[in-house]
Amino acid sequence: MLQSAKDLTGAAVVLITHDLGVVAGNADDVAVMYAGRIVEKAPVLDLFRRPVMPYTIGLLRSMPNMASAASERLVPLEGRPPILTVVPTGCPFAPRCPAAIAECLDGEPPLELVKNGAGMPDPTRAVACIRHDEIEEGMLSRDEIFPRPEPVPVELRAPQKRETVLELRDMQRHFPLTRGAVFKRRVGTVRAVDGVSLQLEAVQTLGLVGESGCGKTTTIMEILELAGAQQGTISVNGIDTATLNRADRRALRRDIQVVFQDPMASLDPRMTVEDIIGEPLTVHDVKPAEIRRKVAEILQLVGLEPSFAGRYAHEFSGGQRQRIGIARALIVEPKILVLDEPVSALDVSVQAGVINLLEDLKDRLGLSYLFVAHDLAVIRHIADKVAVMYLGRIVESGDADVIFSDPRHPYTRALLSAVPVPDPEIERSRNRILLAGDLPSPTEEITGCNFRTRCPLYAMLPEAQRVRCETDDPAQRPVAGRDVACHWAEVSEQLVA
Repeated sequence: MLQSAKDLTGAAVVLITHDLGVVAGNADDVAVMYAGRIVEKAPVLDLFRRPVMPYTIGLLRSMPNMASAASERLVPLEGRPPILTVVPTGCPFAPRCPAAIAECLDGEPPLELVKNGAGMPDPTRAVACIRHDEIEEGMLSRDEIFPRPEPVPVELRAPQKRETVLELRDMQRHFPLTRGAVFKRRVGTVRAVDGVSLQLEAVQTLGLVGESGCGKTTTIMEILELAGAQQGTISVNGIDTATLNRADRRALRRDIQVVFQDPMASLDPRMTVEDIIGEPLTVHDVKPAEIRRKVAEILQLVGLEPSFAGRYAHEFSGGQRQRIGIARALIVEPKILVLDEPVSALDVSVQAGVINLLEDLKDRLGLSYLFVAHDLAVIRHIADKVAVMYLGRIVESGDADVIFSDPRHPYTRALLSAVPVPDPEIERSRNRILLAGDLPSPTEEITGCNFRTRCPLYAMLPEAQRVRCETDDPAQRPVAGRDVACHWAEVSEQLVA
């Protein structure tokens, strides 16, 4: 819509965003800001191909990329931005810059033009870094400035176990829709979750993805209740939660914990870090001295100083707060972590550090993750298996590599085509699959396939084949190494393309 408005009106667009994929696909020129000033300017292709400001280099290497290998580690930018009430005595990025030298502290560097291949100043490119010539000429390698961190060594990894730790079978959660203030009457049903089946194995990450309103949050809330499904079954460590009594449910809660989306809203501002992290242990009657010892250990495990235990949540950055939330979940030594959009509220550079931490913790402690997210680039990076949810149902599930390289459900193909890629050449040459309209209401009765009202494949089918989509609700079935709920999954690629 923005592109169409620009073309129709001839207006200029100033796009302010932290999403480098959106920048790659829409901007002509880019200005990168840090600490209240512009630190690099360049045409979009030059900025992505040859960044010369270390901050820009770090940003580009910290962002998950759908086009890169899933095993490639992200590069976090350690530290935090400067306080803007203090006048800098040198380069504001120097305290976080791996390439900083003593001269970087001798004054704030001006925004200077970068020399082109002929050694002349390029009027289209400028940077505020005293070492930009070394970076541009290759004497200081971009890979050396921000090297990719190493994964956990094999000898420190928890043993792999081929056992199921969480299983949902045909789980349903319907809510009655009523009207009337005094005499209530039922006028419909909200099918928030409508027959979901999932399986999570030990030391595995299962990514649950889909649009807002598709039922992801209701699914994880049903799991965390440990009270049994309205219909179907929920099993944790092989135990049907519907069979638990109060004492058994309390004991089982140690095995499954949650990390929330907003790290500030999920931390009580009146409690110290020690009280926040140690609170789950008080439920299980652990003695105060033991709680203090465990809190110190878990703070070190998530990359925070034990001396932080006496501080309050407002004294930390967003990434540090999320690490506190992760520490609180880990303090009872669970087997499963439910991660509800754990990095969506974080800046890109901070997000990379939290994702790396989660990967390291999974390998070291043998954890299993149910990772709920909108960002498919993050899911591509961290997930072993993926389940795609639409209107309360799973429409495609299987190994992450299989689904991301060869999606078969039209909805999965549309989601993947919409993910911005931080590469101008790739982003501007991609074909988009645009879905018609918004996600239908879960109260709406749709006969046949519930995706057909928006499905681009349905619109391209001959009339005789459309009848099957209109009358027969597709169940999941094996197709090319994954399960797909689509009658025409075998030919979806040719028809949608």
